[in-house]
Amino acid sequence: MASQDAARKVVSIVRYEKPLESVRKTVALSGDLKGLPPKPKVFIKPNIVFWTKAVPFPKWGVITTSRVVEDMIILLKERGVDDITIGEGIVIFDPRDTETAPHAFETLGYDVLMSRYGVKYVNVHERPFEKVDLGNGVRLNFNVDMLQSDFVVNLPVLKTHSQAVVTLGIKNLKGTLDIKSRQRCHSADPKMDLNYMVSRLPKVLPPCFTLLDGIYTNSRGPGFDGKIRRSNILVASSDILSADMVGAKVLGYEPSDVPHLRHVARDWGRPVDLSDVEIAGEAISDVARHHEYAFPYTQDESLPLPMKRMGIKGLSYPKYDLTLCTYCSSVTRATLMGIAQAWKGEAWDDVEVLTGKLMKATPGKKHTILVGKCICRTNKDNPAIRHGIAIKGCPPSRKKIVEAFHQVGIPIDPAVLEDMDKTPIHFMKKYKGKPEFDESFFRVE
Repeated sequence: MASQDAARKVVSIVRYEKPLESVRKTVALSGDLKGLPPKPKVFIKPNIVFWTKAVPFPKWGVITTSRVVEDMIILLKERGVDDITIGEGIVIFDPRDTETAPHAFETLGYDVLMSRYGVKYVNVHERPFEKVDLGNGVRLNFNVDMLQSDFVVNLPVLKTHSQAVVTLGIKNLKGTLDIKSRQRCHSADPKMDLNYMVSRLPKVLPPCFTLLDGIYTNSRGPGFDGKIRRSNILVASSDILSADMVGAKVLGYEPSDVPHLRHVARDWGRPVDLSDVEIAGEAISDVARHHEYAFPYTQDESLPLPMKRMGIKGLSYPKYDLTLCTYCSSVTRATLMGIAQAWKGEAWDDVEVLTGKLMKATPGKKHTILVGKCICRTNKDNPAIRHGIAIKGCPPSRKKIVEAFHQVGIPIDPAVLEDMDKTPIHFMKKYKGKPEFDESFFRVE
């Protein structure tokens, strides 16, 4: 169980300047891996939220740098740690896909880390899971490698999240869940929503050290469609809640403005104002910079604002809510790109598109497209639907999405969804050639 004692928690903030030395300084200032037992079995949890073999992957601000992963391994080896496992559950849309995760690990240099330091790495989707009771009726399936470790080194990216405001140490634990448990976190229960479910995750955590990798940070994350910055900030603590509260401040948010942090602080009997936290190193005020978290929509939240500015008419695509899971979210991103490309200036035929688990069809709309089995179930036999097209898959079929839009007169190019793995190119080309966006942070030389 993560530390929850009444003593002041130490969080270090260091500017990233040199390989190894900057991480070493961050660790030392935070208390030097407090709680690391003798001869421990250590589980390292980076953040590799998404990967594709189709294009050179946009790593900056999306996934943990290999530089920070290797530096932490070196510090653990210096302390005599011999049993180290790196584990991650990359978002994969095809359960038969056995190539994407190994490609990610190899590309990021984890094979070199294995041969150089004797570490192991695992795709958690290929490992056993154990059902854990988190209280209040919440039962989720966690990766056994993490559960059975003696110590966890948690290495998330310092970034915002379009639903959870920030995604830092606590939310990074969601990557140790199986797919069904991840989807369950996006509950339609207003009292046990995504923020509540995420707040329960640390209850199973062994002693843990959290280091937020802010060499690159991300506004409107967690993915490649955010706005990436070279920030050169490292934040670390042996207390996961304190690390996340300080990380939220660095990103421009009061911890009290982050619902899952409020939940955890309440459950642990902690103040949410940093009054029991001691900062070592840089002052928060010297490194904080506001990062937006939500994507902009129209005032009535019926359409993404960039689409409104394009002049798109005859379409309502309401703003995502907390029930939209990662898998449908990725499909939605590609669908919106396809819609934008299909717009030729002539109003469409009063089409509404619904996602997630809670949205209800608007009375009077001529066409209603229901994307995903959850929203189909919510609107089953809804009398407000005049002409409905239900796409029931989990995640929904890309081919059926294209067919649905074609049926209502929106000519989405099938290639946009068929080649969804190439979508990052559209968002990352603006960083091409800029020296601060350095590929070497994601290699092990």
